[in-house]
Amino acid sequence: MGILLRIAGLTLRHKWRLAGAYVCMVGATLAYLALPRLFGEAVDEVAVVFEGGSISESAVVAIVAAILGFSAARGILSFGQTYLGEALGQTVVYHLRNRFYGHVQDLSFAVHDRQHTGNLMSRAITDIEAIRMFCNAGLIRSPYYVIMFVVVSALLLRLDWKLGLVSISFLPVMAVLIGIVHAHMRRIWLNVQEDMGELSTILQESMTGVRVVKAFAAEEHEQRKYEAKSLDVAADMIRATRLQALNMSLMVFAFLIATGIILWYGGGRVIDGQLTWGQLAQFLFYLQILTLPIRQAGMMVSTVARAISAGQRLFEVLDLKSPVQQRPGASALPRSTGRVRFENVSFAYQDGTNVLENISIDARPGEAVALLGAPGSGKSTAVHLIPRFYDVTGGRVTIDGRDVRDCTLESLRRNVGIVQQDVFLFTATLRENIAYGREDATMEDVVEAARVAQMDDFIQGLSNGYETVVGERGSTLSGGQRQRLSIARAVLLDPPILILDDSTSSVDATTEERIRKAMEAVMRGRTTFVIAHRLSTVHRADQILVLDDGKVVERGVHTELLDLGGHYRQIYDLQLRPQEDIMLDFDIPAAAVSGGVER
Repeated sequence: MGILLRIAGLTLRHKWRLAGAYVCMVGATLAYLALPRLFGEAVDEVAVVFEGGSISESAVVAIVAAILGFSAARGILSFGQTYLGEALGQTVVYHLRNRFYGHVQDLSFAVHDRQHTGNLMSRAITDIEAIRMFCNAGLIRSPYYVIMFVVVSALLLRLDWKLGLVSISFLPVMAVLIGIVHAHMRRIWLNVQEDMGELSTILQESMTGVRVVKAFAAEEHEQRKYEAKSLDVAADMIRATRLQALNMSLMVFAFLIATGIILWYGGGRVIDGQLTWGQLAQFLFYLQILTLPIRQAGMMVSTVARAISAGQRLFEVLDLKSPVQQRPGASALPRSTGRVRFENVSFAYQDGTNVLENISIDARPGEAVALLGAPGSGKSTAVHLIPRFYDVTGGRVTIDGRDVRDCTLESLRRNVGIVQQDVFLFTATLRENIAYGREDATMEDVVEAARVAQMDDFIQGLSNGYETVVGERGSTLSGGQRQRLSIARAVLLDPPILILDDSTSSVDATTEERIRKAMEAVMRGRTTFVIAHRLSTVHRADQILVLDDGKVVERGVHTELLDLGGHYRQIYDLQLRPQEDIMLDFDIPAAAVSGGVER
């Protein structure tokens, strides 16, 4: 019930449409309920003729005119109810959809690490559609059917209480049946929506990972996996439909039995002179009206049960609190000088897994800091603490002496540019991808950023140039091209702090050297954090930090760390020295290898 109240609360923000729909609903109900009495009076007028009397033409004309008038009023008001109800539902889900999307966008990495994309997509589409159906069919039509049921029952009792009692004698059976069906339908719809979320996840992963699927000839495996989950969805849907159909059939069967009893018992009362033919006709007409809420009861129960399940899943996400919150009173961070400090920083995931422990770094403006270590040593997590993708669990990170938690998130992230290893590109033009995050960027700015990232020549050679549309996730570009485009995006942001998360891992040595030379001017004056496995990057770093199991085990410059003969020496011998040997085999000058910087 609490979930239904929360959903109903969403409609109260659009009270005029809600009130208008209810006014039309009440008016249409009253007009509809007036018709059986008029039909009954018409039957009584006709019955007078069969009994040897004369018919009053004026009375019949008046009755017919009244019937036409009430029918027209009911039609107009029903249209208003349907239109306003649908408009209300669409408006509610429009705001709910935007709220859900905005909330998901604001959630930190820690939350997204635990959520499947396909499941979130299912909630944003399938579950919100269930809310729309409830707003119209459940919130507006359910009261319409309930009011009609109650009023018709009262009118039947008023016409003839004995016959009325016979008419509503099946109500207790219906109430018990509806309660049982509702409980089962809620469980079934919850299963359906959970399975739809898993089905969306399978579909999303197989589509985005289609290259991997084809590379391993796993099409049949993915097909079987998708078919199995699709079968679960179909089976649950069939169960829900079967239960709804059974519920409706039993209700109609009970109603038909009641109708037969009324005809038998009511006909006897007419013969005995206790009822007129017109009153019996009214009874039958009202009983016919009563079939509408009875027939719709199964659908209403299904709609309500589905809305409860959908609301439960939606509010689970909407009620999530991101671990990264902008503090009250946080102020904007002006353009930074680039002084970044990690002061005894520790970080652990919510499940208690420790990632970093007592990390201290002092990066002065314009310095390049290289982070090395085995996979899982905490390199990426450390740099992700700077723009607050995660929040520290101990110590603090400061920029120009200010705790990053005291800065507004937008201003903080405007000061930090990131070139990630896993580059994500949007299905848009090259220009739009480069200018992402800088909507005010001019074409000249975009071209200059591409030139710095060594992308301009390639783009100019395309038939549509910068207006060339990139395929989904940048599938039409090579790995090196995607990374250079990501570099251009970061350059255009012009941040004082730059994070390169192994940003040259997918480019060849020649392209890497071109990028390095082009970015020398860009990196000058910026504080740069580099997660790298390339020798040239390590050589030119002002500080090299070696991480192991979340701790800084060594720090210094290249030559100093080599002389220590510890972790850095092991990494150098296993990963970096082979690169140097290969470069020497190709007769690449040492200056090109080291970037011309000796330590």
